[in-house]
Amino acid sequence: MSADAPTPPTNDSPTPTSDPSSPASPSSLSSLSSPAEFVRLLRAQRVWDTELPDFAPAAAPADPLPLFEQWFAEAVAAGQAEPHTMSLATADAEGLPDVRTVMLHGADQEGWHFASHAGSRKGRHLAARPYAALGFYWPAQGRQIRVRGPVTVAPPEVARADLHARSTGALASALVGRQSEVLDSYEELQRASDAAWDRAHREPDAPAPSWTVYVLDPDEVEFFQGDARRRHVRLTYRRADGTWRKELLWP
Repeated sequence: MSADAPTPPTNDSPTPTSDPSSPASPSSLSSLSSPAEFVRLLRAQRVWDTELPDFAPAAAPADPLPLFEQWFAEAVAAGQAEPHTMSLATADAEGLPDVRTVMLHGADQEGWHFASHAGSRKGRHLAARPYAALGFYWPAQGRQIRVRGPVTVAPPEVARADLHARSTGALASALVGRQSEVLDSYEELQRASDAAWDRAHREPDAPAPSWTVYVLDPDEVEFFQGDARRRHVRLTYRRADGTWRKELLWP
């Protein structure tokens, strides 16, 4: 959502083609023998090759949550793949950043909810520095949303309910546990996974004590709407003393 935000296609942008000699064709991927070839392939890619929606920030609600819910529903209606996935950025005890893609488990007045194992890398980061940032990117409509704020741990009963409301596969994965630990061999994972699947089928209410629900209570939420003429709209909500203040930012 900074000046490095994706650039929409223009009339002079390269047009994708099925020509095998095109740098974007699968048959040419093995021939990327130089940095110049990679750059040519990179610059041939197009983004926002669709009609982008309008966004009138003056009509935005006073609270960011209703706007997030509206944009999420519109992303689903626009056919956006996996709109419930998001980037989660944390920092370790030394302040070094890390980022990964996780799933949104909910958003309400308490905050944005996600889950993981307490002993995972992200869990250890959040234990040391309970502050994080989320990033949603929905290219079907040229939209991004950034959320950041302090993170708290939900009560254990919330984590249990969250886990057992999900699929058998999600339970089996949680029962395997050991996320982010060093794996000696893939066969070891296969054995642990098979045993976890068997248990998940036999015990659909089996506990996974390390499974944890985290809640990010935002103090800043930014909505970015791309514009074909690069007049992108950036609307930021900042919270102070329990109230939200809206500001427009230069793109």
